[in-house]
Amino acid sequence: MFKRVLVVMENEQVSSQAIYYARELAQRMDAEVSFLMLVEMSALDRTWLGSSRSAISELDDRVGRQMAELSEQFLRVGIATSAALRVGDPKQELFKFLAERPPFQVLIWGSHEDLPGGAPRGHWMNTAAASLECPLWTVSSRRPGA
Repeated sequence: MFKRVLVVMENEQVSSQAIYYARELAQRMDAEVSFLMLVEMSALDRTWLGSSRSAISELDDRVGRQMAELSEQFLRVGIATSAALRVGDPKQELFKFLAERPPFQVLIWGSHEDLPGGAPRGHWMNTAAASLECPLWTVSSRRPGA
């Protein structure tokens, strides 16, 4: 069976602990890793169409570099990767992404260390987690302040 791990990140925020954990888990599972960066459209803070296009182009460049760096870390240890950027409502974009692909064995939250338990109740991932077909894992530091 082909094993797949999905690392979901939000608004260009990446947790180094989650990335490390995803790499270690993928090695143990002999799995491919997919990175998904979700950016809420309002996070671009633009109102004009031309400005939005420019902002999305700049975002695509920044996230592309970020995903290339992450992928390189994984490729160095023999883990196949793929990466995607989705702009819009994060919850909707996550479900669209999942619907377009074969199932993942695990989804790792790769942005903040405080989801799902410590996140505000209204955070989209808290409601999305109940509908996922695979487990959602979060990674936090073992020692305070790390």
